[in-house]
Amino acid sequence: MSTWNAMSYEAKDTILRVVRQEAAQFLEMADSDEAWERGTGAGHWQVRDIVGHLVDTTEAYFVAFDAARGGIAVPDAYGLPDMHTRVDDQAQAFRTESRGAMIDRLRGDLAKMMEIFEALTEDEWSNLLVPHFYMGPLPAFFYPAFQLMDYGVHSWDIRQGSGRAHGLSGEAADLLVPFMFVLWKYTVTAGEHEPCTLGIRVCSGPNAGDTRVTIGADGMDYAAGDLTDVSAVLEFDPGSFVLTAFGRSNAGTIRGDRTVADRYLNLFFRI
Repeated sequence: MSTWNAMSYEAKDTILRVVRQEAAQFLEMADSDEAWERGTGAGHWQVRDIVGHLVDTTEAYFVAFDAARGGIAVPDAYGLPDMHTRVDDQAQAFRTESRGAMIDRLRGDLAKMMEIFEALTEDEWSNLLVPHFYMGPLPAFFYPAFQLMDYGVHSWDIRQGSGRAHGLSGEAADLLVPFMFVLWKYTVTAGEHEPCTLGIRVCSGPNAGDTRVTIGADGMDYAAGDLTDVSAVLEFDPGSFVLTAFGRSNAGTIRGDRTVADRYLNLFFRI
């Protein structure tokens, strides 16, 4: 369903609606004295650190879109392996700011970001290359997905810190499914890995389906395909798939060779 695959322009209205929805829930949860310094599901981060991270990330996107549209040269991509260290420093640098100031700043950043997304044309959605600080030039459609990852997954993190039972939004998870293969592809740890082929099966939602994943000398490749001849299949619902790819949980059902599945699931570094 193209309206649920945000790599396609047909899904623009869908993903922007869900970003707004997830952002509204996030801001409502974060804008609370009780929550502000509470722990979360994002490692040692408190809620205020996640807000700082979103401010830092979103404002970097403004620079990136200005560079893309103006043809301005930017430094080489920082890279993903050390991203977590820099992101942590950037997020915690805002700890001296008040909750009110940071929430107002994030609301303003969100409004500006959504204006940029709304203005993207069909051609720009796929063909405007926007230089991501950590990953380098990416098609513009990645940026609404990044905002959905931030607001959707970090909303899960805030709820996780509350100690209450909860789950990931279905619409957010459905839209993020195709991007999780990209996340895994670019976070394979360095070094030689024993070659293998296995299957990933997403069992529900508009992006359900079977994907063949191959690990080889060049890293990870993936494509939709039949799984009858693979040695192991990992089955997920959309939410479990997203949370597993982000390292928030060890979920999914292993069918077949556990050794192959375990080896695959432990290939990745966290960002």
